[in-house]
Amino acid sequence: MLLMFQRPPTLIEIWRAHTRLRAWLTPTPLRKAFALSEQCAAEIFLKLENWQPTGSFKVRGAFNLLAQLTPSEIARGLVAASAGNHGSAVGYAAQRLGIANVHIFAPTTTPRAKIAKMQRLGVNVHEVGATYDDAHHAAAAFQHAQDATFVHAYDDARTVAGAGACALEILETAQTLDAVLIPVGGGGLSAGMAIAFKQLAPHIQVVGIQPEASPSLRDSLRDQICYEEYNAAPTLCDGLAGGIGKIVFEVAQKKWIDQTLLVSERAVARAVAEFARREQLMVEGSGAVGLAALLENPERWRGQRVGLVVSGANIDAARLRELLTED
Repeated sequence: MLLMFQRPPTLIEIWRAHTRLRAWLTPTPLRKAFALSEQCAAEIFLKLENWQPTGSFKVRGAFNLLAQLTPSEIARGLVAASAGNHGSAVGYAAQRLGIANVHIFAPTTTPRAKIAKMQRLGVNVHEVGATYDDAHHAAAAFQHAQDATFVHAYDDARTVAGAGACALEILETAQTLDAVLIPVGGGGLSAGMAIAFKQLAPHIQVVGIQPEASPSLRDSLRDQICYEEYNAAPTLCDGLAGGIGKIVFEVAQKKWIDQTLLVSERAVARAVAEFARREQLMVEGSGAVGLAALLENPERWRGQRVGLVVSGANIDAARLRELLTED
């Protein structure tokens, strides 16, 4: 069933997702970051996906996919793999849509704040293995054994279309951006947004950002092989660790993602702290990579209007305190 949707969504599907999501989600702000703009000598605009109900953009794709399931698919129960944010998104969307029997497989390395959030949303959390790939394999085995309906975090046209609606919200408020910096994990967000931007506002440069610890998109494009599994090093960006999906690989091969940049762990740590200090925002490592790229490349976007997709807020409070005291 997934193979039917393992393709890039069309622009029409993204527009339909945009309309569908309005019934469930309030558009997130695109806010000028005055302190960061002064610091970076550029006009910085923050797309605050960390203000979503679950603290992550993932709720877009989850709602868009779950809202299109048939009664028979719902009756079989839902299963997904997640590093935390997708699991919370599926749980929240299922709760709002009146869907029960949701199973989420997460690696044992998942931050405790994310595990707790999934549990509060009523999903059955199974902690398996040390990596997202381990959790994905366990979820796939569960799907096969139980005939459950798989809700993919990033490699399903319905998930990607929901994430891509984020770009349409940006275009409704600021079409004069020069560039948008987007975190890349499995690639659903960057693929969906790139499809929308390159067809509606091709002047906007789409830049995918990955941690140096997990450059799976960069390496996939370099080697012309889609690395769906990737042995990532330890990283603050737990939501970006691991392989990419076939959808983002196809989109990137079309050059709709103009460039992929890598950021260091030190820059990510600094970016998380700067969000808290200068903008009073709680941002997880995965959501801070756009600012990390600006901090490591101060001349590249000088004088430009740059959008940063702040993709998530789900960081352990203890870890945030550590980062704020490290400098």
